[in-house]
Amino acid sequence: MPEIFRAYGFVFMFFSLEHEPIHIHVIGKGGDAKYVWNGTNFEFKEQHGIKASDLRKIKKMIDDNSDIILNNWNRYFRKDAENK
Repeated sequence: MPEIFRAYGFVFMFFSLEHEPIHIHVIGKGGDAKYVWNGTNFEFKEQHGIKASDLRKIKKMIDDNSDIILNNWNRYFRKDAENK
């Protein structure tokens, strides 16, 4: 599972066998969330057990680092597709 970064007690990551559309999972503090790329920015998709205050921090981290997330997705999954 490729980990992109950690912040506020959460891990921002992809699962190894992911699928389109581009998205990121956030796991920590007994909960998880998912944000999906809409072509312009990452939109909240779902969450389980994460406080609203933490969701605001998570969204800011994703917005501030969307280029890193996209670059990592493209590098990891393009490499994986080339090896099939």
